[in-house]
Amino acid sequence: MKERRTGKLVLLSLSVVIIAFGFWFSGTNAYKFMKGYWLFKNGDPKTEVVLANKPGKTADRETQENPAILYSERPEKGEMIGNLTIPKLNANLPIYHGTDEDELEKGVGHFAGSVLPGEKDNSVLSGHRDTVFRQLGNVGKGDLLVVSTEVGEFTYKVRKVRIVDADDRTVIVPKPRATLTVTTCYPFDFIGDAPERYILVADLIEGK
Repeated sequence: MKERRTGKLVLLSLSVVIIAFGFWFSGTNAYKFMKGYWLFKNGDPKTEVVLANKPGKTADRETQENPAILYSERPEKGEMIGNLTIPKLNANLPIYHGTDEDELEKGVGHFAGSVLPGEKDNSVLSGHRDTVFRQLGNVGKGDLLVVSTEVGEFTYKVRKVRIVDADDRTVIVPKPRATLTVTTCYPFDFIGDAPERYILVADLIEGK
């Protein structure tokens, strides 16, 4: 009788632990889902960019000697640098410098090793498939991507859609012209760490 009671107590304790874990897991994912959905649908009113140079900024010597460099200062990690507008999805998303989880939780991350939007070469943006880029699969060849920063507004047209392995480094290689590469995990409905990446390669067609 005592052993049966002990067994029931163990089962009850185990059930409570499993239920508590389920609530915790569902709660954290629900929060991430809702936050990403809100960002995707509404952007963040606190992240609107003034399309002008920041007060007190002066062009440094490198910028003066090379007009191809648009920005007088490089951003700090975690700094909000602009907005990505995707007309096809009616989405307006904040862009942060860096692609660590801290940046990706707030919006779209700009790969720090790439040039800034509007500059010649390859500017790389990344985002989570289950938050800001939940509908990126609906964007394809011929669609527009618009990036607004402190120095102007830059419109890119998607030239190519690629699906590559997660460890494919060709995504960040230099380009001979101003290019925007947007990347997210793929498949979109995959549970866990996705094995591939969905890539949009877009060329600058209009800018500052």
